[in-house]
Amino acid sequence: MAQAQTQKQHKSGIVRFKAGEVLFNQNDPADSLYIIQKGQIRLYIPKGQGFVEIAILRAGEVIGEMAYFDDKGSRRSCSAAAIVPTDVVRVTFSAFDKTMQGLNPWFKTIVNTLAERLRKTNDRVKALETNSVGFGKDGKVGEYVFFHTTDVLRILAGIYLSSKVHAQKGEDGAHRIHISSIRYYLFDIFGVSEIKFEEMIELLKREGLIVMEDDKDGQPKLVKIPNLENLRSIVAFVNAEKIKTDDKKIKTTKKCNLILSRMKNQLLAKGITKGKSSADLSAVIAELKEGEAIVNAEDIRPAILAGIVEDIFVDDKGNMTNVVDMDKLIKILPGLIFQVAWQRLNEEKAGNSY
Repeated sequence: MAQAQTQKQHKSGIVRFKAGEVLFNQNDPADSLYIIQKGQIRLYIPKGQGFVEIAILRAGEVIGEMAYFDDKGSRRSCSAAAIVPTDVVRVTFSAFDKTMQGLNPWFKTIVNTLAERLRKTNDRVKALETNSVGFGKDGKVGEYVFFHTTDVLRILAGIYLSSKVHAQKGEDGAHRIHISSIRYYLFDIFGVSEIKFEEMIELLKREGLIVMEDDKDGQPKLVKIPNLENLRSIVAFVNAEKIKTDDKKIKTTKKCNLILSRMKNQLLAKGITKGKSSADLSAVIAELKEGEAIVNAEDIRPAILAGIVEDIFVDDKGNMTNVVDMDKLIKILPGLIFQVAWQRLNEEKAGNSY
């Protein structure tokens, strides 16, 4: 993430951060607090090569104030970065100190006491960070995992169920539901943490599974789901994979999924929607090389192992084809694509992405 240049200005006033810009890092010297005017800021703590998510703050909330009350050299207790373009009011500690000096002594004592209690709570949270770490084989500590399978199932199932009950289907075939209805299901019924909900919403947006639209108040809080059936397919796929042993799980790659997507489109264009049929692998590879990815025949191997397509057949002219199980492909492709995206996010959170 880029460190915002405005961090060096050491003056009170409005500061604007782009999405992804860092306000400050854990253990940085602290000289200011921030009042969020608009946007969202995530708080997190670096852990190894990854990080542990703490919270998301929004307009009206204050960030960085704890360092003012810290008697340990005024260092930041966590890192903070903008999730979306964010405006904050920066208040230097020197300016804030003038306000504090003007308070009645008894009120100042109350403020300092509350701050110390919050500091102790924050320290206890740090001590529990290891709860976010998975375990590898033989009981050894594994790498940090942000989205466990149960997290994904709860969130996606909650979105799907709330949409089935409350969403309105438009003439374009898309379902629309206010995000407050989804929040109710996920927070009050499924017990999902806000930070994981927000991250999942961002992931679903990036994957094109949802689109945020303005509600009647002009706020981007209306969730448009272009294809609700795709969401159901993903839930079914993740749930089915959850109960399998590791050697039975279907594991593909982004390149493999690109090939499968093109094969599906190739056969759909011929009116083939079910059963087994031959797809032109050579044509798919050539098409992808012209555009979004460099792939080769070996990239289809995971799909062969999973029984989605049969072994490659090469004719006397060197053209390659695969027999595709369209029923299986159409059923699980949304899940395969989402699984790769979800795993990639976990790798980024753990610091394994380069």
